[in-house]
Amino acid sequence: MKSATRSADTPLSSTHEMHLAFPTGGVSKRAFDITVAMIALVVFLPLFLMIMALVKFTDGGAVFYGHKRVGHNGRYFKCLKFRTMVVNGDEVLRRHLHANPEAAEEWRLTRKLKNDPRVTAVGAVLRKLSLDELPQLINILRGEMSIVGPRPVVDEELTLYDSFAVYYLRTRPGLTGLWQISGRNDVSYESRIAFDTHYVQNWSLMQDMAIIVKTIPAVCMSRGSY
Repeated sequence: MKSATRSADTPLSSTHEMHLAFPTGGVSKRAFDITVAMIALVVFLPLFLMIMALVKFTDGGAVFYGHKRVGHNGRYFKCLKFRTMVVNGDEVLRRHLHANPEAAEEWRLTRKLKNDPRVTAVGAVLRKLSLDELPQLINILRGEMSIVGPRPVVDEELTLYDSFAVYYLRTRPGLTGLWQISGRNDVSYESRIAFDTHYVQNWSLMQDMAIIVKTIPAVCMSRGSY
């Protein structure tokens, strides 16, 4: 995927010449997102507060972690999660990849590690059940994410999409999506890109509802997660 020279804070929309007024799904998808996110926040509030306490009391660090991701039209946003890693995670990762060539190759291919040394004991449980992603309901209410869509990526990952990046940039990233219900990390990154492209090309509100329903058993069985 060719990209123009730009600063770290320049939206990718100028690079890809994407100037879409509305993300995929338009007003109906946005109204659906707001309704579901508000209901979910109310329902999960006790769980939300309990996880906040567990994360805080584990090591005294920050409860939330915000990582810069690429959103609709290439605009950056802070994707929120409950913190699942040690405070000095970047340094721990650097040392681990330097000492383990196989882990370095796994990271290069998937941007994830099955045995990530940065993850805390509490964080491992939260990740297994996808509970670390609950704060993204706030991103949804802000209009930065959607309930359903491609998972948010960083710049380096977007380059892997090559010409298919235009489909990713047409929609808001999702809390769940086709990738989540199709095996997640048990499938290749190429398959993930294919899922994202298919989702955008064939979007419908009924498809969003079906994905949400299928997400529940996928999370309960921790299918393909780490």
